[in-house]
Amino acid sequence: MHSLKALIRYCLMWVEGWFDWAFGPKWNPTYCLGALGYFYFWIVGVSGLYLYIFMDSGIPASYLSVEYLTHDQWWLGGVMRSLHRYASDAMVIMVALHIIREFAFDRYRGSRWFSWVTGVPMLWLIIIAGISGYWLVWDMLAQYVAIASPELLDWLPIFGEPIARNFLATSHLDGRFFTLLIFLHIAVPLVLLFIMWLHLQRVGHARINPARGLAVGTFAMLLVLSFISPATSQGIADLSRVASPVELDWFYMWVYPLTDIVGPATIWIGSFVGTIVLILIPWIPPIKKKLPAVVSLDNCNGCTRCAVDCPFNAIIMAPRSDGAVFDFEAQVDPDLCTSCGICVGSCPTATPFRRASALVPGIDLQDPSLATLRDEMEKQAAKLTTPGSVMIFGCDRSLKVAKFKSASIATVSLPCTGMLPPSFIDYVISRKLAAGVVVTGCRRGECHYRLGQAWMEERLDGIRDPRLRERVPRERLARFWAAPTDGRTFARDIEQFQRTLIDLDSKATDPEQSEAAQ
Repeated sequence: MHSLKALIRYCLMWVEGWFDWAFGPKWNPTYCLGALGYFYFWIVGVSGLYLYIFMDSGIPASYLSVEYLTHDQWWLGGVMRSLHRYASDAMVIMVALHIIREFAFDRYRGSRWFSWVTGVPMLWLIIIAGISGYWLVWDMLAQYVAIASPELLDWLPIFGEPIARNFLATSHLDGRFFTLLIFLHIAVPLVLLFIMWLHLQRVGHARINPARGLAVGTFAMLLVLSFISPATSQGIADLSRVASPVELDWFYMWVYPLTDIVGPATIWIGSFVGTIVLILIPWIPPIKKKLPAVVSLDNCNGCTRCAVDCPFNAIIMAPRSDGAVFDFEAQVDPDLCTSCGICVGSCPTATPFRRASALVPGIDLQDPSLATLRDEMEKQAAKLTTPGSVMIFGCDRSLKVAKFKSASIATVSLPCTGMLPPSFIDYVISRKLAAGVVVTGCRRGECHYRLGQAWMEERLDGIRDPRLRERVPRERLARFWAAPTDGRTFARDIEQFQRTLIDLDSKATDPEQSEAAQ
């Protein structure tokens, strides 16, 4: 399984790099697959509501009402039908890719199990909603589905008699059947919406909307497709003859031809086993739980920054319990904590300049602690011996910065870049531990812990506390957000940055050159 995940992850990072180049990180669709799926859900919902207004139930009323919308009202009803169809297909694609991507990047284990497990039922609900929608059209494709689905369901020991016989003649069907289908087609998406809400409950600052430009662009693509290739029916259903040939939508109906090949028993057993495996994957194989963040009440002033910045709602603010003058104290839920350290980077007491007492911030990781990182930083900086020296702060989940270590490059890797307090950058430059600092981590919009990269950027830009102090010369700070596949580009950027630092140092030591530059 590990090799499979590594292969998929490498392929995804390569593709995402091209998307970054083409659209930029903000509009990269691979970074917001879940949000796009949510967006398409609302397109499906709005277009479906319009179609429902004009929908009749019964034989042949259902078919005729759909034909009226498609042809007589093509400028709106036909477009709505096509949007309904294509947005549904797009949602299936987004959800499938989202699951594959979360699996490949190992974002389903530990405290993330809840989001993964609640995501599994969505697959079934989307399939059920999609298939029920095809029935409502009551064309030849609907006839095929109406016969194949009961045959598949009849294998389950839940019906007293075969239900497939109800679809052998038109006389067996009436308007109540289509009313039931409409109810099912509406009720299932409502259940799906509830599970989508549940899916996000352990996620802080959940991104449920894609970037506006991306949303507009993808909607425009669906709209253009609706005009170029509008969805149409395949002729009215006729139970007196075999529905053949029909064009199957493989987004939903791949199961029917497969049933003809392997039989319904194999389909149901495979579906059941597959569902159970998907649910159990977060615990296969078992993983060692990382030590959660710990709060030091002696250094916690109840500022709430750690709780606000936590990507997984693992920190709450509770009334003060130690009698201190502050109103609140931070409390960490160990079951939700991912040990990313983002809370440490947000703490105003997390500063390496503390020497009078031990470096114990208000909130800290147990492994590695902030004091351990400071010691490692100073140890690595002591090995720098050449001009243009650089201290690189990297991320364990992204590009492995240790391989760039040299006489002019020192590296420190953190669980997440968001763990780095801006004061560490100030410390390196003001104490001349290195000529410059490089901050790197996951690509923009692609942080393994969701928000570490974004929060780090905002702290460096001075729009989020704790801010990087104004006294830090910005020309001695560089940010290179890179994936493990971006090693060559990263190396070239570092070399260029080092040349810039050498020029700065030479100007600082040569007054005549500095005056000429001015």
